[in-house]
Amino acid sequence: MVKAVENLRKRKLTGGKRRPNRSRRAFEADDYPFEPVVGETVRSPKRTRGGRLSFGLRAAAEANVFDGSSGKTVKSKILRVTANKANREYERRGVITRGALIETEVGRARVTSKPSDDGVVNAVLMK
Repeated sequence: MVKAVENLRKRKLTGGKRRPNRSRRAFEADDYPFEPVVGETVRSPKRTRGGRLSFGLRAAAEANVFDGSSGKTVKSKILRVTANKANREYERRGVITRGALIETEVGRARVTSKPSDDGVVNAVLMK
């Protein structure tokens, strides 16, 4: 679902109706953001500039967790979202964003990637 053209709902000072002087261009098209949650991994395509596709996450089951002490990265199952500074509602709903704290099989980790843009959850193990 694409967002509506802005400022066309209001009327002019004279009371007349506002009508768009042109239709929306492809580069102006805006869509609602992906809000990836914990679940079976689902990726959705998004059209980018130039007609290319990028794949964002709708749901994620696993995360690539980096352990700083050993210097190794392990693919680990995501159990739940424990905290999310971006939005308290995201914390309640379990939405994974950059900076969110997640509970994995390895331990608590902070998300370092943007899952809705990158299509993968990368995280750093917390001590």
